[in-house]
Amino acid sequence: MSHLWTLEEVDRDGAIRETAEQVDPFTRASFLKKAGLGAGAVVGGGALMGTIPSLAMASGSASDVAILNYALTLEYLEAAFYAEAVSMGKFAGNVGTFAQIVSAHENAHVTFLKGALGSAAVKKPTFDFKGTTTDEAKFKATAQVLEDTGVAAYLGQVGNIKSKKILSAAGSILPIEARHAGWIRDINGVSGAPSPFEGAKTKGQVLAAVKATGFIVG
Repeated sequence: MSHLWTLEEVDRDGAIRETAEQVDPFTRASFLKKAGLGAGAVVGGGALMGTIPSLAMASGSASDVAILNYALTLEYLEAAFYAEAVSMGKFAGNVGTFAQIVSAHENAHVTFLKGALGSAAVKKPTFDFKGTTTDEAKFKATAQVLEDTGVAAYLGQVGNIKSKKILSAAGSILPIEARHAGWIRDINGVSGAPSPFEGAKTKGQVLAAVKATGFIVG
C-alpha cells in the first residue's frame, strides 16, 4: 500500500501553495483539486509526480530543459532495459525481484520527466540490448554499469540546474538511482559503497559511455 501524503508534507517549501495563491480565488480550489492537493487532501506518489514537475517547468530555463532531456534519455534507456528483461521472464529470485521493482521505478522516472518537459520532451530512442536482458550474468553486469552511470550522471548535473523547483524534482530521483546501484552491487557480491565519496561525470563522459554500449540504434 502506497504512503499517503498531505499537502504540507509534499509542499514543505510552500511552492505549490504559493502558486495556488496567485490563482484567482474562484478557481484556486479547482487548481488544488486538479493537482490532487486540496485542503486536507491526501495523495499517492502518482499525483505527486504529476504535479511537481509541471509546476517546476513554469520557471525553467533552456539549460534546465536540456538537462532534463538528458536525464530523460538515460531513463528511457534504463526503463527499456529493465522492461525487456522482465518481459523475457528469464530471471528468478533476487535478480528477478530486482528487475521487476527497478523496472517500475524507471518507468515512473520516465513519466515524471516527460510530465515536466511536456512538448519539449525528446522522443524515445530505439534500443538493442544485444542479449543482455536474457543472460543473467550479462544482465547483472550491465545493470551495475547502468545504475552507477545514472548516479554519476545526475550528480554531474545537479550543480547546473538553475530552477530550485526543477532541482528538487530531479534531486528526488538521484537517491533512488543510488539505492538501485547499491542493490545490484550487493547482488553481484561487490561493495555497495566502495568509497566515502562519489565522483560525478560530465554529460560528455556519460553520453560517450552510452554510445559505446551500442544499445541505442535509432
